[in-house]
Amino acid sequence: MTRPRLPGDPPAPTRRMIRVDHAGEYGAARIYAGQLSVLHEGTAAEQVRHMRDQEQRHLDTFNALIADRRVRPTALLPFWHLAGFALGAVTAALGEKAAMACTVAVEETIDAHYTAQLEDLGETEPALRETLEAFRAEEREHRDIGLANGAEQAPGYRLLSAAIKAGCRVAIKVSERI
Repeated sequence: MTRPRLPGDPPAPTRRMIRVDHAGEYGAARIYAGQLSVLHEGTAAEQVRHMRDQEQRHLDTFNALIADRRVRPTALLPFWHLAGFALGAVTAALGEKAAMACTVAVEETIDAHYTAQLEDLGETEPALRETLEAFRAEEREHRDIGLANGAEQAPGYRLLSAAIKAGCRVAIKVSERI
C-alpha cells in the first residue's frame, strides 16, 4: 500500500529522480568499494579512492534528500549492495585498466542520465538542479580519469563497456519505480 501524498511532498517525477539518483550513487560507492578490495596500492588505487570519496559525498547528499523530501528509497538497495561490489571487484581483478573501463562505462551512462534529468527539470527545483549539475561535472571528471588511466586499453574494452552500460540502464529503469 502506498502512503498518501502529504503537503510538501515532491511530485512523482521528482520522487523518482531522487530515488534513482540515490540508488545510483549507492551503487557507485559499492563499485569503488569492490575495486578497492582488489586494488590496494598504486596510481589506480589512489584515483579510485579520490572517486570513491566524491561518490560518498554524492550518496550523503542523496541520503539527506531521501529523508528531507520523504522519498522512499528503492527496494533494490540490497541487490545493488551486492551487485555494485561484485562489479567493482571483478573488473579490478581483471586489471587496473578494466577497473578504469568500468568507471568510464558507468560514468558515461550517468552523465547521459543526469543530462536527461536536467532537461526534464527545466527551471523547477533550482537546488536539485544545482546539485545534479555539480555531480554531473564530477561524474565527467571520473570518466576522464578512467580514460587517462588506460580504460580503452582494457582487454575486451568495447564488449565490457557495452555490457556495463546496458546493466546501468536497466538499473536506472528499475530503480526509478521499485
